[in-house]
Amino acid sequence: MLLLGSRLIGTPIMGLQTGTKLAETAQPIIDPSNLKVVAYIVDGPLLSEKPSVIRIADVRELSDIGMIIDSSDEFVGLKDVIHINKLYDIGFRLVGMSVVDELGHKLGKVEDYSLDAASFVIQQLNIKRGLVKSLTETGLLIHRSQIVEINDNNIIVKTTAKRPDPVIQTDKHAFINPFRSTSPQTDIDAN
Repeated sequence: MLLLGSRLIGTPIMGLQTGTKLAETAQPIIDPSNLKVVAYIVDGPLLSEKPSVIRIADVRELSDIGMIIDSSDEFVGLKDVIHINKLYDIGFRLVGMSVVDELGHKLGKVEDYSLDAASFVIQQLNIKRGLVKSLTETGLLIHRSQIVEINDNNIIVKTTAKRPDPVIQTDKHAFINPFRSTSPQTDIDAN
């Protein structure tokens, strides 16, 4: 099942042992190499360390009441998991990134994304068009298979526009118009 990424911000994190709300999600930590949410920075009054994170691997279930984990022991400090700390230090923020096609045409900015609820892998990007294009067109959905590259500034996607054919240079005298002659015609019926 696909979920909008924005719906998971502010999601309650419930403890299985106590059955109460332990914290709530504040911000995703996304690995730009594979577009997978690996953890969420969490916020709540019961946290002993700030900032704290919940690894997606520690989430037992995602249900209507929120993310369910075993206990508050699942929350870890940002510096405790090296891989997550490196991703956090990169500062990758998917929402707001510019999206361009392979030809360099700007398509818009990432407004939201859809992720698979089972694996937390981002499947689609919701693109908000620029002001002029938004008057005549709706937003775009870009599937992850269309992404060519993600760099510091842009997300580059495959283009659907056909590339122009190369212009073939020809000699302008190569074609002769048979109806246009350089010598004057004689009038045969003139008697």
